[in-house]
Amino acid sequence: MNDRTSGPERAEREELARLLPVPAERDLPPGRHLHHKDNLMRLIDQDGDRTTARPRSRLLRPAVLLPAAGLALGGVLLTTLAVTGQDSAPTPSAAGTGFQAAAPRGAAVLLDRIASVAEKSDEQTVTGDQFVYVRTLQSGNEGEYGGPVKLSEPGEREVWMTQKPGPVIDEGLIHEDGRYYPITVGVPDGETPVGYPAGLNRPTYAWLASLPTDPDTLLRRLATEITRDQDTRDTPAEDRDPDQDAFEAIGELLQETVMPPKTAAALYKAAAKIPGVSEDPDAVDAAGRHGIGVARDDTRAGWRTAWIFDSTTLEYLGERSYLIRDTEMGKKGTPISKSAVLERAVVDALRERPSAGKPSAT
Repeated sequence: MNDRTSGPERAEREELARLLPVPAERDLPPGRHLHHKDNLMRLIDQDGDRTTARPRSRLLRPAVLLPAAGLALGGVLLTTLAVTGQDSAPTPSAAGTGFQAAAPRGAAVLLDRIASVAEKSDEQTVTGDQFVYVRTLQSGNEGEYGGPVKLSEPGEREVWMTQKPGPVIDEGLIHEDGRYYPITVGVPDGETPVGYPAGLNRPTYAWLASLPTDPDTLLRRLATEITRDQDTRDTPAEDRDPDQDAFEAIGELLQETVMPPKTAAALYKAAAKIPGVSEDPDAVDAAGRHGIGVARDDTRAGWRTAWIFDSTTLEYLGERSYLIRDTEMGKKGTPISKSAVLERAVVDALRERPSAGKPSAT
């Protein structure tokens, strides 16, 4: 995205960016991190003397300084799923404008297999007073913004996300580096705080279950949600890649939620319709687990993001991002971030861990 601000404005933005809490700086994909930082700055511009919200705390995605909210055969399957060219019938792009070729046929077949497995998983009953719990390992870029990547050692992170239909101010809780951080969202509007309703930025189980299951309809719905979420004033149309936006949005949803089976299957099938999606034959997550990836290159930024799946069970393992060309961030092949999902469940209370039971009264 082009920086069209003046020198003083840029200095003010950089100073405000340094004040953002650390947990929020580690969890976004590069594009989503910049998007939410821009949203924060826009709110500051609009609200002047109001107290601003901390940005969305997406769970697992790559860091530019710093989504992030993903999932994806290998072995013998690799010998039979070689890319055979583009699908013969053109399909609408994720942006819903014009027609482009979908993912290569090999990636589409892989995603269809993953969708079939996902659709057979167990449906859950989740109420509004419960929380989705996700425990991960994350390794992100802690280098200076715009400078060389400095990849952190993998660290464990736990997140509890409320399932209230909303809007809510207190979205949940993060446990990282030995400390607990409340996830507080929304911008005060006079004396009345305005929170986030359930939606793309706060994907509850009920909201996910409400999404359309037809892949084309789902892509159009996501495009509408993404456009609503973007700062169109500071992000000119020529600086956006709607197909990349759709890929990142699906990846965030697949990573950071407990997913209804039919919705998960629909998201995989929708991903197969995004131009540029390909296979990543040997991808390794933050826990060192090897799998096969479903990837897409962000050609403007110069990096590739891959969702990693167990090559036998097709269970989602995590995600990785790395440079696909030499940039100011480093040489081609330099890793930007890695994540690994270790555990996810629905629990009844904050700080409750599935493997350890309910928290004590203290």
